[in-house]
Amino acid sequence: MPHVLVLNASYEPLGVVPLRRALVLVLDGKAVSLEDSGAFLHSATKVVAAPSVVRLKRFVRVPYRGPVPLTRRALFARDGGRCAYCGAVATSVDHVIPRSRGGQHRWDNVVAACRRCNHVKADRHIAELGWRLRHQPAPPSGLAWRIIGTGHRDPRWLPYLQPFGADEALARIDGVPAA
Repeated sequence: MPHVLVLNASYEPLGVVPLRRALVLVLDGKAVSLEDSGAFLHSATKVVAAPSVVRLKRFVRVPYRGPVPLTRRALFARDGGRCAYCGAVATSVDHVIPRSRGGQHRWDNVVAACRRCNHVKADRHIAELGWRLRHQPAPPSGLAWRIIGTGHRDPRWLPYLQPFGADEALARIDGVPAA
């Protein structure tokens, strides 16, 4: 099922919801559709354009949001789906300092890795192997990472996410330098 970007009344990105939830918000008059996906939903008496981006009519106060949650999907987005050691397609998660040696499960200690590198590294430090990281792991920041970390992406969302750091985030994901 397609997903829809939800913006606050101030155009601040709030999150991503399933199309069905977004459509209920629009039909209840709680949100307005800013971008259509190009698809149409049919009922017995109506045809409605499926939204891709909706904006709430009333401002919703969002409590303080801590750091971006460390999920497998967000980690692969941060690392562009590439192994932090060799650059191959990543299929697993690796702790730079192994957990068996006191490493924490935190953004600055976790990288995406290919199966081969993860197997060879096992529970050793990279210094023991003479390896180097292609990039230093760090926690992502910005509201755009909360959206991009969900794994749902739509090019129609980009203009609404750009003011919140989407250019840098998408450049890291796609491997293209930010303009």
